[in-house]
Amino acid sequence: MHAIEAEGLRKIYPGGVEAVKGIDFSVGQGEVFGLLGPNGAGKTTTVGMLTTTVRPTSGTARVGGHDVARQPLLARSVSSVVFQDAVIDAGLTGRANLELHTRLWGVPLAAARQRTGELVFALGLDQLIDRPVASYSGGERRRLEIARALTSSPQVLFLDEPTVGLDPRIRHELLDVIAGLRAREELTILLTTHYLEEASRLCDRVAIVHSGSLVALGTPSELLAGLGSEILEFRAGGDPAQALAVLRSRGVAGGDAFAVGARVTVPLHRHPATEALAVIEAERVRASEIATRAPNLDDVYLKFTGALSEAA
Repeated sequence: MHAIEAEGLRKIYPGGVEAVKGIDFSVGQGEVFGLLGPNGAGKTTTVGMLTTTVRPTSGTARVGGHDVARQPLLARSVSSVVFQDAVIDAGLTGRANLELHTRLWGVPLAAARQRTGELVFALGLDQLIDRPVASYSGGERRRLEIARALTSSPQVLFLDEPTVGLDPRIRHELLDVIAGLRAREELTILLTTHYLEEASRLCDRVAIVHSGSLVALGTPSELLAGLGSEILEFRAGGDPAQALAVLRSRGVAGGDAFAVGARVTVPLHRHPATEALAVIEAERVRASEIATRAPNLDDVYLKFTGALSEAA
């Protein structure tokens, strides 16, 4: 049984806005799965449907084997979520927030105290836990929210843009915390993000979402392999679409070459870089800042989101 399953999942908001367009994916037990895409891609709506806070227009979704539309209470009982917006009470101490959450979930007092102590240690909150949350930094609040979500010992944890708005150092620290949860908690984690570093560092598999559709799915290494071992990149002095057309007509650029702004990216696959450079020179393609390098996850992301955004 998969921890999360989505089949034909679709959401249309009033006014005809189709935020999610019939996506399909599954997440194995113990897997860290990333939904990667730009703002407005449909990631948060997808998490909303999986966590029962947004009702699907059509399709099905199951969390821990429970249908989120027909068995919402059972689906909630095996999962927990850390939303983009803070839900902790800033007027209470960190400990009071955790104790309140365990009471709402009906966790027995002795078990709640033990669980709280474990989480305070695991998330590095021991020096903060008895201070009012209003005195916490953004990263400290995020760690407390994750601890709060884990007090009920869920099977599945949803993290919706967990590091958005944090400075780079705090983001780095929080990523270490999230990475450590996997071994300690034996969790299935679904993470939404538009930060490529997070996806490549934390996730076993990544689904790239664009304009409500799932446009790519695989491990980071699988997605990278689709671009080959070397890419040619340059800035087009004229029309980048025309530059791409020329390279395609000469056979050195395939369907996976793309342009974002004036920057043209060409996966070379079996073609040597010298062949592509010779075509650029022979066809008098206006190009500057020419370089070759190994592809990275940024290239995969831009191939499916940046180029499509310009074509839309």
